[in-house]
Amino acid sequence: MIQQELFFDGADYNHARDFKRLAKQLNAVFQLMKDGEWRTLNEIASTTNYPHASVSACLRDLRKERFGAYTVDRKYLGNGLYAYRVIVPKEEK
Repeated sequence: MIQQELFFDGADYNHARDFKRLAKQLNAVFQLMKDGEWRTLNEIASTTNYPHASVSACLRDLRKERFGAYTVDRKYLGNGLYAYRVIVPKEEK
């Protein structure tokens, strides 16, 4: 679970307005992806019911130190399509 002391940022970020929504999205993506399975953005978006852009932002956030510094791998599937997986240390699963 994302803790209150962790923060999001961005030019238009407003903590009072955005924190709960962004933390909920990040947690949903993390809970799905922590199994280390490969998924496309479309698969992640359809499972979590969040837009592709939000899913992509969550994957970028998971790479950041303040959100765990997880390894987020991607592999090219062809025709402009990528799959992603999140590597979580065993002690965190």
